[in-house]
Amino acid sequence: MKISDGGKPSLFETASNPKHGIYVHIPFCQRKCAYCDFYSLTDLTLRQPFVDSLLQEMALVTSDEVRSDTLYFGGGTPSVLTQQQIETIMQQAKDLFTLTPDAEITMEVNPGTVTQDYLNFMRQIGINRINIGVQSFSHNILEFLGRIHSPGHATQVIQQARKAGFDNVGLDLIFGIPGQDASTWQDDLKTALVFAPEHLSCYILSIENGTHLDQMRKSKAFEPAPEQHIADLFCITQQILKDAGYEQYEISNYARIDNGEKAWRSRHNQKYWSFAPYTGLGPGAHSYRAPLRYWNVRDVGLYSAALAKGRLPIQESEKTTTEQQITEAIYLGLRTCDGIDIAHFEKLFQIDFNQQYGDTLKTLYEENLVIVDNSRCALTSKGMLFHNSIVERLIP
Repeated sequence: MKISDGGKPSLFETASNPKHGIYVHIPFCQRKCAYCDFYSLTDLTLRQPFVDSLLQEMALVTSDEVRSDTLYFGGGTPSVLTQQQIETIMQQAKDLFTLTPDAEITMEVNPGTVTQDYLNFMRQIGINRINIGVQSFSHNILEFLGRIHSPGHATQVIQQARKAGFDNVGLDLIFGIPGQDASTWQDDLKTALVFAPEHLSCYILSIENGTHLDQMRKSKAFEPAPEQHIADLFCITQQILKDAGYEQYEISNYARIDNGEKAWRSRHNQKYWSFAPYTGLGPGAHSYRAPLRYWNVRDVGLYSAALAKGRLPIQESEKTTTEQQITEAIYLGLRTCDGIDIAHFEKLFQIDFNQQYGDTLKTLYEENLVIVDNSRCALTSKGMLFHNSIVERLIP
């Protein structure tokens, strides 16, 4: 579907699905981080025109037939919006979308962009999960990444979030950074654990084309961390967090386990790995309902121009083939500790899983890379290190 079509995506032509999620992309930052390739702007004078356009998009895609159990504000830096702007968007979401009573409502914030009053306000208007972009508690690493906050800001905002009443706090950390040794990374993990966050996302630094970090690499300003060193840090992460009572439920994501329960996984993020339907709002946001995938224009000006004409700001769409869906089911399923539900896979694609992949899986099992039984196929802790290459062996 192109922008000019102006119609509603087929996502809203189906019956209610309580697993549906809503993602809102807030495309603003105080300063662009060196490693980030997400769409964002630093011109904060465009915030209100964007919010006005976002409200129009929400009105265009609303449907009484769709129930959503997650609402996620990501970016960019959502916390650069004013309290009034966030409240307006929240009210529009409540008015137009059918959110389940227990909906998980998450907002990403960055240290240095929020105050105690702001966090109190977020909690009061119904945001019940907060994800804090800490990235590191090391001043040198934060400076290398181009972050605007200090280690002190990071610890302060975590404490303030607890004081505001957030009992579901997630922290983002990055490893595999040039100059980051094992000791520095262990210190970051241990500092994070002092605050007992319900969720930890530990990402390997990715140097994306066109970013400032990519330019620095090309100019030989630094040498990327060796692959073996990154692998060592990955294993350190697994062990430290396992010992601290966290489950690695996806390659980069860890949830605290309380009394044997698994209540602290990110409900919204799990949608991306399980083919659940979701709607993306804002410039550059993606939406999905099998087999249809579509995405908005990655430009605030074009986004607003389309909506001013009463049209959805969709740049392109694609109808995924069965072969694409099979590849994605394996790729995404193996990212999670739950792995691939074999019976569901066979029912969905009319394929005998063992007959199709058995020989390769036998070899992978002998290499201690996968666990396979009658109900599921999942990667071992060691296998998660080699996720991409394992998928390539299964689907050449």
